[in-house]
Amino acid sequence: MSRVLSVNLARVQPNPHQRGEALTGIEKIPTSDPVLVRAPGTKRDGLGGGLVGDTVCDRRHHGGDTQAVYAYAREDLDHWESVLGRNLPGGVFGENLTTTGVDVNAAVIGERWRIGDELELAVTVPRIPCGTFRGWMAEQGWLRTFARAAMPGTYLSVVSPGQVRAGDPVTVLHRPAHGVTVAQVFRAVTLEPALLPSILAAEGLDEETKEMARQRRTFALG
Repeated sequence: MSRVLSVNLARVQPNPHQRGEALTGIEKIPTSDPVLVRAPGTKRDGLGGGLVGDTVCDRRHHGGDTQAVYAYAREDLDHWESVLGRNLPGGVFGENLTTTGVDVNAAVIGERWRIGDELELAVTVPRIPCGTFRGWMAEQGWLRTFARAAMPGTYLSVVSPGQVRAGDPVTVLHRPAHGVTVAQVFRAVTLEPALLPSILAAEGLDEETKEMARQRRTFALG
């Protein structure tokens, strides 16, 4: 059964991986309480993340409607546990929703999920790893290792607000016919620029990611 295994909220702490007195909410802790999810608005001027009670510290790079919710599969965390030889609890990758029974990386851009009774989310873009994630994981060569695996998890936007709690079922309501997946977009914008033309044709891909793809394609072509 496809379901939410845990709902995770940020434990804000100083970020030693950025200059100055920066804070980070990358560590997220499971909660047993129901959590309201709503569209947060723009990245810089909105409410941050989509989950009430969560905190997005770096508004320049994270949060906003396109990155309202971050989902990662428990099955993929299990893979990383075997690779890294360490325990990885739900929320350790900074995900709001740890899922089970959902092939998150094979989700199609624009795909819609119903979670619980009311909440409806839409798949938007893969997570692109940053310096904070690298420092948080403290694994040599982590960004390249993560990129090569092409298991980034996905961000989602909020189509219809609602509450989410651990155990809620996840149902795919709609899957676009273009077939461009989260993993495909991730591979294109990281290590496989030859895939860039294919993702630019994906309906529902946000303009920020398309612009990133165009720039990287231009660079790749020299």
